[in-house]
Amino acid sequence: MTGWTDIRAQGWVARLPPGWRPYALLGRFDRPIGAWLLLLPGFWAFAIAAPGWGEGLRLAALFTIGAFAMRAAGCVVNDLWDRDLDRQVERTRDRPLAAGTVTPFRALVFLAALCVVGLLVLVQLPPAAIYVGLGSLLLIALYPLAKRVTDWPQAVLGLVFSWAAPTGYAAATGGLDAVAVALWAAGFFWILGYDTIYAHQDRADDAQIGIRSSALKLGDHTKPFLAACYAGTIALLALAGWHAGLSWPFVPALVLPAAMLGWQVRTLDIHDPARCLMLFKSNREVGFAIALAFLAGHL
Repeated sequence: MTGWTDIRAQGWVARLPPGWRPYALLGRFDRPIGAWLLLLPGFWAFAIAAPGWGEGLRLAALFTIGAFAMRAAGCVVNDLWDRDLDRQVERTRDRPLAAGTVTPFRALVFLAALCVVGLLVLVQLPPAAIYVGLGSLLLIALYPLAKRVTDWPQAVLGLVFSWAAPTGYAAATGGLDAVAVALWAAGFFWILGYDTIYAHQDRADDAQIGIRSSALKLGDHTKPFLAACYAGTIALLALAGWHAGLSWPFVPALVLPAAMLGWQVRTLDIHDPARCLMLFKSNREVGFAIALAFLAGHL
């Protein structure tokens, strides 16, 4: 492969049978960061509201399987919509559908298999969580269109990727309340921020082919916007902890993810794609730090 790409066809993917490799790349299993970022708001919900360690771990295991399957499914939907556009973007031109190593029909079969896995996970949850989880399907299907009609497709992704928070909260408690709403809103602003960083990788190509993004809209004003998004994230997390009645260790524990987000703002260079990708990926550790802060609130 030539040029800038975040596809990782080496490592364990290269050891798969040749016929499996394009599907591993299509589902982004070579780059699991997206699955982790989809999953982590669910971990926040379990850390703040699970009735006990055993149930929390059971839900975490189910959501991990579901997140990896549904993130892969979302990637297939996205690449089916975008295969013609992907051929025109340096970072994405080697994706399997754009490169022709997987046909649209086979991609649809793969998508159906992934959805079956997601459904098998979903039906093991309480009814309230099932209803909340199903509510995300329309947004997942429409997300690839957002970049064609709005400068803020990252906001649509924020709605989708934060959905694990209310779904996880409903799974842990059997319903939704102010804590679930605060978690969802915190996830939304977190995702809006980090996906804007991610979008700066494609800024030049997107402008050339007419794709819209918050990165193009904001340009050199990205840092203040990012600071506002991340400040909102921390404030809403604090609000969720307050509504949940967490004990005082939660507050100092929240300083760590706040500092990690501040570091992202301070060190961002929107003209360096590799650094944008590195900062984007660092949000996995941020998400775990937030979950640990909620657990500290139960001490």
